Amino acid sequence: MNKERISILGCGWLGMPLARKLIDDGYRVKGSTTRSEKLDLMKSEGIEPSLVKLGDRVEGDLKGLLDTDILVVDIPPGHGDDAVEHHVAQISHLIDALGDSPVRSVLFVSSTSVYPSLNREVVEEDAADPDAADSPAGRALLYVEEMLRAESGFRTTVVRFSGLIGYDRNPAKYLLRMKEVADPEQPMNLIHRDDCIAIIMEIIRQGTWGEVFNASGEQHPKRKEFYAVAAESHGLALPPVAVGAPVKPFRIVSSRKLVDMLGYRFLHPDPLVVAREGK
Repeated sequence: MNKERISILGCGWLGMPLARKLIDDGYRVKGSTTRSEKLDLMKSEGIEPSLVKLGDRVEGDLKGLLDTDILVVDIPPGHGDDAVEHHVAQISHLIDALGDSPVRSVLFVSSTSVYPSLNREVVEEDAADPDAADSPAGRALLYVEEMLRAESGFRTTVVRFSGLIGYDRNPAKYLLRMKEVADPEQPMNLIHRDDCIAIIMEIIRQGTWGEVFNASGEQHPKRKEFYAVAAESHGLALPPVAVGAPVKPFRIVSSRKLVDMLGYRFLHPDPLVVAREGK
């Protein structure tokens, strides 16, 4: 039996290694980029590449990219004040094009920034109001999640990843730019790129569509602990730890639904181990 065809809208830091993994597992993969200089690299990796830009209008061969069975959408909303307007326009164009395509399953890469800081553990149902999100990016993502999930021509699964770490997103790089460790008592929500890819692969393998999942490492170290371990393991000086400032509102992202429904076991459950080993 032939495996489904898969397209990835946005072959960046996560999309490119995801494409490689899918190809290794026998899938036919198409992928898009906004940078023409990446097309040859993508082709050399076995990806069928296309140049696609979504903004006020569609540029490139979006129709060709959507000649597929499963679409993975991994395009960031931006962080400016116009993030909501811009991202809604992007996804509106995408939804229009999906209506004329064979795509029946969409996996939308979102973020745990959709949650307000409730000073407690948050689960999927806690993101109910886009205007309650802590940032323009979070508001934009929750609006477009709702747009995609409201469509009846295809089924959308949303995966809300927390802070991305691994490979070149090494805490040592951030330490070199930090003047102090701000908000030292705040718990961190982090996930390794290996887990991001493995989770997406598992959703596709199991055909789990029409769901929303949080995806964050199971341990939530405090910022001061995380950066202290990273500094020690990389032989760097730890910047001064901020003292006296009030504790900022926080959230602890629960991945219990992901673990229970998919039977998923994290490859890197503890960010402190990642910080220590520099993976």
